[in-house]
Amino acid sequence: MIIQICVGSSCHLKGTEALVGLFQDAIEKYKLSDDITLAGSFCTGRCNRVGVTVTIDDEIFTGVTPENFDEFFKTNVLSRFEGK
Repeated sequence: MIIQICVGSSCHLKGTEALVGLFQDAIEKYKLSDDITLAGSFCTGRCNRVGVTVTIDDEIFTGVTPENFDEFFKTNVLSRFEGK
């Protein structure tokens, strides 16, 4: 799985740095380092008023924030590894 976090200026101002840390911690916590590549990406053109744009494989999500991160990670990352 490839997770790309937008590092464009708009997302950067909305908390990219905090989200990178949250993703790093969650990937380590769930021992997914061998299964996930975490990367930055430039603007995907999906700027939102709130939060950061995150791409998982080819699916784009907008509005990811530290406040909704846990649910986002559970729903969009961990769920893809269930049963493996």
